[in-house]
Amino acid sequence: MADLAPDADEALSIQEWLYPNLPCFGCGPANDKGLRLRSYPIGDGWAGGVTASFTPWPEHDNGVGYLNGGIIGTVLDCHSAAAVMLEAKRRGWPALPGADLAYVTAGLDVRFLRPAPLHDTVELHAVVTAADEPQITVAAVLRFDGKVRAEATAVWKRWRPRT
Repeated sequence: MADLAPDADEALSIQEWLYPNLPCFGCGPANDKGLRLRSYPIGDGWAGGVTASFTPWPEHDNGVGYLNGGIIGTVLDCHSAAAVMLEAKRRGWPALPGADLAYVTAGLDVRFLRPAPLHDTVELHAVVTAADEPQITVAAVLRFDGKVRAEATAVWKRWRPRT
């Protein structure tokens, strides 16, 4: 995991490492028009959670000069995905046959606590709070200037493709 340290300029993000061809709008490295969120493990990468920085675009305006709530929800969802996929990798829970990912979002409860800036970089942190093979739960926050601007609880379910 040392090769994924967040302070290494050439380090692969969790997204680039675990699903480099994913076209997800929020975190897919293969989506040139997406947000391309890049998350990194904290500490040893297994227990400390994951971190990311996100710089909004002018198009992410909520209409009154702050970061749009839908974009906030997207980055919290996609950042929680990095924590989930890293946890699944650690526990040996790969994607099942016919599934593109091991887990998919089953629920996302976002709480908006303060406005988030539109023109400044925000910080994201996510940590797995509960995990068993059928379901993983993550707590995620978006911070700016040392204050939590939004927080989310994300529930991820094992993707079991139906035939």
